[in-house]
Amino acid sequence: MDSRLSLFAPCPRGLEQILADELLALGAGDIAPTDGGVAFAGDARLMMAVNLHSRTASRVLLRLAHGGYHADQDIYRLAMGVDWPRWFDVSRTIKLKADGIAARVKSLDYIGLTVKDAICDRFRQTHQGRPSVDTRHPDVRVNVFLTADEATIYLDTSGEPLFKRGWREETGEAPLRENLAAGILLLAGYDGSQPLLDPMCGSGTFLVEAADIALNRAPGRARSFGFEALSSFDSAAWEKLQLDARKAEQPAASLAIRGSDRSQAMINIARANLERAGLADLIKVAAADVADTRPHAEHGLIVSNPPYGVRLEEQDQLAAWYPELGDWLKAHFAGWTACLFSGDLRLGKLIHLAPKRRTPLFNGSLQCRLFVINMVEGSARKQKDGENGTESENGEQ
Repeated sequence: MDSRLSLFAPCPRGLEQILADELLALGAGDIAPTDGGVAFAGDARLMMAVNLHSRTASRVLLRLAHGGYHADQDIYRLAMGVDWPRWFDVSRTIKLKADGIAARVKSLDYIGLTVKDAICDRFRQTHQGRPSVDTRHPDVRVNVFLTADEATIYLDTSGEPLFKRGWREETGEAPLRENLAAGILLLAGYDGSQPLLDPMCGSGTFLVEAADIALNRAPGRARSFGFEALSSFDSAAWEKLQLDARKAEQPAASLAIRGSDRSQAMINIARANLERAGLADLIKVAAADVADTRPHAEHGLIVSNPPYGVRLEEQDQLAAWYPELGDWLKAHFAGWTACLFSGDLRLGKLIHLAPKRRTPLFNGSLQCRLFVINMVEGSARKQKDGENGTESENGEQ
């Protein structure tokens, strides 16, 4: 394998700079954030390290080919130019996925088939037969990405997406993906030292991700990866990375992380998730209404994803509830910082507190905001309505 690999890590939109900082800390070079991900370069060891350690990446993609296209045949030729037998054995199963932004093709599915044909034809040239397709549990995933005039072919080194850490079974209704939750914690300034509360914890995603940060645990420690199926896989180097990660973990001790939720059923799910993540004895959770929840320290961070109404009556209920949420914060959480992640962009005004920061983020395709509110007694209240318009809505960080 070439020592220098051209790599790309997609991530939830809005977390590109957080991911770039992670990659820099892991030793990546040529770091170039773009909308929805970060391009970077490094060797095979770095590629494995990013899969193991990145809290915010969705995948780690290895770029194999890039070029312009006018017709489908150009993309076939681009794929035929890749030495596929060098990367994986013909016995490995494959899956193709094609995506695009303003792609000038009739069908992305057809482009996937075109690249699959090229891979099979390249293997046939070496008289090895052809790899089989497995759309459910493939050994090797190949991604094709098209713009209006350029095509890029990637080998997916992650396999299952990186937000699948290996501990979640039950999610409740609308789970936050783990890498988005981790990115929100990092944007909120959480480093594991501050007391942390999620008073609407749902299935416990923020709690588990916060504990992983506090204990310096690699998010990918309990799962397997796509790169393990590649011919160039160095199992000794991989075992060393895993061993180093385990040695770097903080000893398990009780954490100043608390979670509560009004639903006992959700608390039961959160407890089961904490158990699977090895955190059941380290984090306290309880069924409680937000209004009845109290701080467990003098200062700390509230990080939470309040409910988001889809139907009109739900939105009306939330509009009435947000001021109550603001009153609860003012009454009990002076000295704390509240970081509320919501798809309801009205929250910043209706909570009757002045957010210090509103960072645009996306939960999938849903436009959201992370509202950061410093709860300093007296000064966090909104000034006269005339000043509301001066609040930054462009999310300076």
